[in-house]
Amino acid sequence: MLDSGWILLCVATGAAGYVLGRRGRGRGRDDAGAAHTTLHVAAMAAPYLRAGLTRESARRAVRHLRALAGTSALAVTSTDQLLAWDGAWEPMDEARVRDLLGHVSGVLGGGRPHLVAGDDLFCEADDCAVRSAVVVPLIVGGRVIGALAAYHAQVDAGLVRAATELGRWASGQLELAELDATRRRALAAETRALRAQISPHFVCNSLATIASFTRTEPARARELLLDFAEFARHALRRAGDFTTLSDELTCVDRYLLLERARFGSKLRYVVDVVREVLPVPVPFLCLQPLVENAITHGIRRGGGTGEVSVVVRDAGDEVHITVEDDGAGMDPARVRDLLDGEPPSGDSGIGLANVDVRLRQIYGQEYGLSIDTAPGEGTTVRMRLPKRHPRP
Repeated sequence: MLDSGWILLCVATGAAGYVLGRRGRGRGRDDAGAAHTTLHVAAMAAPYLRAGLTRESARRAVRHLRALAGTSALAVTSTDQLLAWDGAWEPMDEARVRDLLGHVSGVLGGGRPHLVAGDDLFCEADDCAVRSAVVVPLIVGGRVIGALAAYHAQVDAGLVRAATELGRWASGQLELAELDATRRRALAAETRALRAQISPHFVCNSLATIASFTRTEPARARELLLDFAEFARHALRRAGDFTTLSDELTCVDRYLLLERARFGSKLRYVVDVVREVLPVPVPFLCLQPLVENAITHGIRRGGGTGEVSVVVRDAGDEVHITVEDDGAGMDPARVRDLLDGEPPSGDSGIGLANVDVRLRQIYGQEYGLSIDTAPGEGTTVRMRLPKRHPRP
């Protein structure tokens, strides 16, 4: 069998092929079996560590971490408390927890592996099968956030190497957890920014339009006011990052009704949707900005008859959405700059760029917006959405 140092090096670097490459050196199938088992156990621990360093994630991961280290006991700590323990002396009493945190304190202060042996261990004459320990830091973003303490009968070079690599691997998983959290915060910020970008001109103009009907058509003014309230409820609510396509289309419908009241016969629109896709989860406010852009370029900028179409189709594992206008269009080079992150002029394109960024962040680079346009030729925006809900 491989010694623990080789196994943990395999896990820490993801280099299973490196271990398997040693098969010709007298170890044969044992090497492959050890590598497979190690990677399997690591795969079981990784999802919990990807949740971040919490009491719950540590409790779920600690058994697998001890299996990877191959020690009699293993502890996971934060900077000031024991999060999880597995192995000998279970359950831990308060005195032993205090001693353990004392063992960890050196690592937390210096950020380097620390050895504990003999009289320093929390054991009595009748339960000293475990006589040594190696404590390694858990480091995220260059700072120590906790430690792993591996306890065994004795510390040798293999255990030190294994524990050190295990700490590095666990730290890598926790780094990924921090990146995931950063990504979620970025997406939340994008959503808040998109809410803030709901055009104040649209709000003011909608209310002015509603006010203009209060004397001549009070019933219609009341209906439009309810439409405006429904639109605002969806656009400004404190919901998650996802909604259903049905809710998103309801928001679009209310938006179009308000704009139709404002522009009258200058705006004509068609919404063509297959019912099967209505329950599909979609990013919050992914469609309304596309429709707003179509109206902006189709009517406000002139050059078209004011026709806007929204077509939603079932495409197997995906939903395909097309928003098209016959308006002024844009220079294709300007569109590329816009989607590459160049700040738009005025409010033109803000929503398009925001939606494009969010789609790529959520689903991957292949799911950005596709835009066909040219000056005087109108604009067609295409969006593909997987039907599966992405992992958080």
